[in-house]
Amino acid sequence: MFLLAPLCAPKFYQEFGWSRGTIGLAVSINLALYGLTAPFAAALMDRYGIRRVVAVALTVIAAGSGLTVWMTAPWQLLLCWGLLVGLGTGSMALAFAATVTNRWFTERRGLVTGILTAAAASGQLIFLPLLSWIVQEHQWRSAAVTVALAALAVVPFVWLLLRDHPADVGTAPYGAKEFVPKPPPVPGAARRTLGVLFSAARTGPFWLLAGTFAICGASTNGLVQTHFVPAAHDHGMPITAAASLLAVIGVFDVVGTIASGWFTDRFDARRLLAVYYALRGISLLFLPMLLAPSVHPPMIFFIVFYGLDWVATVPPTIALCREHYGDDSAIVFGWVLASHQVGAAVVAFAGGLARDVFGTYDVVWYASGALCAAAALMALVIRRGGAGARVGAAAA
Repeated sequence: MFLLAPLCAPKFYQEFGWSRGTIGLAVSINLALYGLTAPFAAALMDRYGIRRVVAVALTVIAAGSGLTVWMTAPWQLLLCWGLLVGLGTGSMALAFAATVTNRWFTERRGLVTGILTAAAASGQLIFLPLLSWIVQEHQWRSAAVTVALAALAVVPFVWLLLRDHPADVGTAPYGAKEFVPKPPPVPGAARRTLGVLFSAARTGPFWLLAGTFAICGASTNGLVQTHFVPAAHDHGMPITAAASLLAVIGVFDVVGTIASGWFTDRFDARRLLAVYYALRGISLLFLPMLLAPSVHPPMIFFIVFYGLDWVATVPPTIALCREHYGDDSAIVFGWVLASHQVGAAVVAFAGGLARDVFGTYDVVWYASGALCAAAALMALVIRRGGAGARVGAAAA
């Protein structure tokens, strides 16, 4: 979320005079590539290792963010923030969490997934207020350079400290009763990724998971992440205050996601998803009535409530992918995540377009609330999985 902070700044709009729809298109490309890259990144991690993929991804993010300081035309915005940053972040998407969990843990997988997912919220908590302050006190270019330098600073730590498999350090996965040798590299990453997709697409649970996660992306990354700050600013709220509210979402996101992982280890993942989506939809229906020039108690309640539910859907969704698709679950989840980001991209663009046409975001808040109700119903009809067969065996 914090990577998009420079694009949400009023100074950015004022300097270039580009419409909200243009900015929304760049964000939508970023969000779509974030998801579409994930399944291929999961397969590349099986081929080249987690460490190499993550190091390259961080370098691409740094390049995309750093190059924006020289842009003068909309196509350059689409290239840098849309293409490069989208590809880089997608390569470290939630499929990374699924891959690490599958390799390093055989027990407590739900809890571990929740903790790894919550790490993204921690980044939001640390960087979003900082970048918003930089934008307000200096300029958006300084914030873009900060993102680039932060990404580059992490690369040496990834290369020196991150390991691909427990066997690399001579240990067994957590909870395993015996040592697990490191599997050989899996060639044909692109072919395998597409093969897993074609196999999974012939099953009903895949489409239900993809549909619910598309709505998840539409109602979080696409809507609140992209449009909450400008929507609050439309109502007279200072940009630093609005950005700080998003950071508070990050605080409770950490709590909610870890708790969701703990719940996933103990309760039916389908029912958890239904509850999460229903509560999210209700909260979005009330949001238009809460936006005001100042922060008041009902808005704080919304932020806390919404933060607890922000990515609580991830642990049960990954668990259902693992339940239905076994060894290929990380790649399947990558494709499910792609649907998440496509949904986010559609609403990121549609939200900006609606603001340009109607002068308000209200219709988008209400529509997203209704979609969350549909997602809750879809989650309830996902059937229980078996042992989790390897759906891409024929293509591997």
